[in-house]
Amino acid sequence: MSGRLIRLATIAVRRTASTPVPRRPFSTQSQLPAGGLLRSDAGLRLIKRRPWPFGSYALHNLPATRSISFARAIPKLVGKFATAGAAAGGAVVAGVSYIQYQAGQAGTFALDLFHKAKDGATGVASEAFDTAGSVLDRINRGWEKQKEELEKVEYPEWLQKLMEKNESAGSSGGGNGGKGPQEPKNSGAGAAAGGATTAAAAIYSRDEEEPGQSEGEKIARDEQMMLLTKKMIEIRGLLQTVGQSETLSLPSIVVIGSQSSGKSSVLEAIVGHEFLPKGLNMVTRRPIELTLVNTPEAHAEYGEFPALGLGKITDFGQIQRTLTDLNLAVPVQDCVSDDPIQLRIYSPNVPDLSLIDLPGYIQVTGRDQPIELKEKITGLCEKYIRAPNVILAISAADVDLANSTALRASRKVDPRGERTIGVITKMDLVDAERGAALLNDKKYALRLGYVGVVCRVPTASTAKGLFNRGNGSITSAITKNENAFFSAHPEFGSESHLDVGTKSLKKKLMHVLEQTMAASLKTTSEAIQHELENATYEFKVQYNERPLSAESYLAESLDAFKHSFRGFSDQFGRQQVRELLKHELDQQVLNLLAQRYWNRPFEDLSRPIPDRDPLSGLPKADPEGEDEIWQIKLDSSSAALTKLGVGRLATTVVANALQTQIDRLITSSRFSAHPFARQTITEASTSILKDLSYDISDELEICIKPYKYRIEVEDSEWAKGRQNVTNVLKAELKVAEMAAKQLEEQMGGRKKVKDVSSFIDRVRNGQVVLEGDGVGGAGGYSSALLQKGREAVFLRDRVDIIKMRLLAVKSKQCANKDNKYHCPEIFLDAVADKLTTTADLFLDAELLSKFFYIFPRELDARLGRSLSQSEVDRFAREDPKIRRHLDVVRRKNLLEHVLKEMDSLRQLEAREKRYSTKKESKDRRKGGWNLF
Repeated sequence: MSGRLIRLATIAVRRTASTPVPRRPFSTQSQLPAGGLLRSDAGLRLIKRRPWPFGSYALHNLPATRSISFARAIPKLVGKFATAGAAAGGAVVAGVSYIQYQAGQAGTFALDLFHKAKDGATGVASEAFDTAGSVLDRINRGWEKQKEELEKVEYPEWLQKLMEKNESAGSSGGGNGGKGPQEPKNSGAGAAAGGATTAAAAIYSRDEEEPGQSEGEKIARDEQMMLLTKKMIEIRGLLQTVGQSETLSLPSIVVIGSQSSGKSSVLEAIVGHEFLPKGLNMVTRRPIELTLVNTPEAHAEYGEFPALGLGKITDFGQIQRTLTDLNLAVPVQDCVSDDPIQLRIYSPNVPDLSLIDLPGYIQVTGRDQPIELKEKITGLCEKYIRAPNVILAISAADVDLANSTALRASRKVDPRGERTIGVITKMDLVDAERGAALLNDKKYALRLGYVGVVCRVPTASTAKGLFNRGNGSITSAITKNENAFFSAHPEFGSESHLDVGTKSLKKKLMHVLEQTMAASLKTTSEAIQHELENATYEFKVQYNERPLSAESYLAESLDAFKHSFRGFSDQFGRQQVRELLKHELDQQVLNLLAQRYWNRPFEDLSRPIPDRDPLSGLPKADPEGEDEIWQIKLDSSSAALTKLGVGRLATTVVANALQTQIDRLITSSRFSAHPFARQTITEASTSILKDLSYDISDELEICIKPYKYRIEVEDSEWAKGRQNVTNVLKAELKVAEMAAKQLEEQMGGRKKVKDVSSFIDRVRNGQVVLEGDGVGGAGGYSSALLQKGREAVFLRDRVDIIKMRLLAVKSKQCANKDNKYHCPEIFLDAVADKLTTTADLFLDAELLSKFFYIFPRELDARLGRSLSQSEVDRFAREDPKIRRHLDVVRRKNLLEHVLKEMDSLRQLEAREKRYSTKKESKDRRKGGWNLF
């Protein structure tokens, strides 16, 4: 733009230089026109008899040409740029006017100088000539300096783009209506070029807007203000996540007012939807921190509750129900709570604002409300309306301002009314003169003034359904209603300079919030810096600057667990499976021996049936002859063992052992402090083992099916079984002896046990006859003592039998496998060993190998890829130590990020101040052009 101005000035000088100027007689009464440097004949009379040769007096042409040519150029330039865009054309005209003004100042200086030369003497003509030449040189130097300054002028980005679009657009039009040269004024585009970006930092006021402000500058000013406000609201949201310290927060607009004053209607008119709780009784019981985010590119409107994690809610009816439930959840005895509800609404139709809705003031406490409710509401409101928050005091038009509870509360904390905006609702309920008087009120004057609104939604609009996605906005209905009301009353016209309507309220709120937040940037930055130093120190001292995140902690924990699982899989193999299965089958062998060979517990003291084939006679019996009963017992016992369901039993035993080992690994790992992870790992292992066990148990049963029909035992197997069963019987004997000893301690000693046992033996032998089977006691012994005595007799007999069978197993008779019917313990043990060998081989190949392969991958799926970010955070924060570590790291990172954003905002503010300073200095230089 500056280059175009210089070319215009150069053309004007050349044209004038080629035009001869007529000579006129010198007269001391001649008057110079305002705005010109010198008249064309002002220097001709300095020496009467010596006219200057044409062209030798350079000042003769230049000043006159500059005055006349620029005066003529202004209407032409205005005509050319009238239709080329308000911002670009205005900027060019303002620049040209500024140059003309400076030239005029230079001409005045030169004129004074020539008057002094005239009053001295005509003999100093040569000195005047030299002085005029010096003036000309200085004017030229001033002109060159001014061109350089114009070329260095920095224009806002929006104006540069606008000028680029209009660079090639040429048009003609009227200038100033043919009125001739006028005093230069700051046009809208000139103000935009000088300091449009500084307008966003000023408090909104109609009186502060210049009358000649262009539409382009207004748009740029609003866009710049919205950008700053959006950025500050984002920083405020970050500060809310950092902590609850009052120093770490940017100001908000706090909405206060009495019940039924129209608070909810004002907020809903700003948002454009009915979303606040409604009810006959007091519904708003918690502060609602409402953040409005303008999303110009989005087409859908939605809300979010960050603390609840409900996701995007496009149904504002659902938002209203959620707010109602959250408020009504406050206990009746408390009635109000200072725990805020955070709600964010994203829409292309809302401004960027940070609002806090508080419970309405009440005058009288209801019967169903606590007595201290009024004081609680007052205290809660006083907590939020402290500086630097902006107060939005809602008052109804049909209530005198002297009785306004909101204004009374704001006066306590803001007596000068510097940060209070008054909103007069229900303007349609009073006559226009009364409404205008309220907005012009001086008795309760507020620096930010009053705004009158009519936020009542027309009934017809409400009946169409407010919460439909496509037709849910109430903004158009409210706007039409307000325009119809205020335009019908001249008291609220443009000449009244009154702020009316929701649109004016939104604009004022945006400007006030942006200015208030900007004023708090320095103090908030200092508080953030202090908090950051504390967090950095704690991070360095307590955690040795070790970085940590929820993802890294989960990955490290999972890797450590899988490493321990790998160690377990290397140690748990076929040998461990064999030991488990053999021990389980040995117990099954003992159970079969107890059922078919050994003594059984008896329930009463009745005389037992005589045993025709006592176990003591087995060594001398003839199983293949008249004592065939021993052959039947052994065959049935081996069949029961093979048909026991070894496949299912073995698979279950090994699966339970694996699950037990997994639980042990969890207990010894980091996951022990995480219930969620413990449950996930347990479910993973259980599901894998369950799926594998179904097929493996059936396949294992098929593998051991031949043993159900015929079992051949080799000599080596018999010897091995003989040795193993000896150890098994010794272990069983030890268990029986320990149980008998514990019973002696419970019955009061060995003598007591011996006495009771002797009495029971006599009863069972028929030496003593009892009435009623000794249910109520007998022989001087209680029923409980007789019960324990029966157990003692059973254990005594079991110990005697096991000792007898140990001697039999060790005898020469049991050294030969052909005597298997005389030694059933050895044969059953050999069968169990055959079943174990087959089972452990199959389970090692099928169950263990598959489980060891699938389980780590299932862990990666369940604790890695499938977890959401919230689940990962929840997992990491289950451990108190890790939660504190994460809090420190997160707080430090957030503070660093916020401080960086704050610094960028402060740099933006400083840049705007520089633009503002340039504009102010330009205005001050209008008083004179410093050529020297």
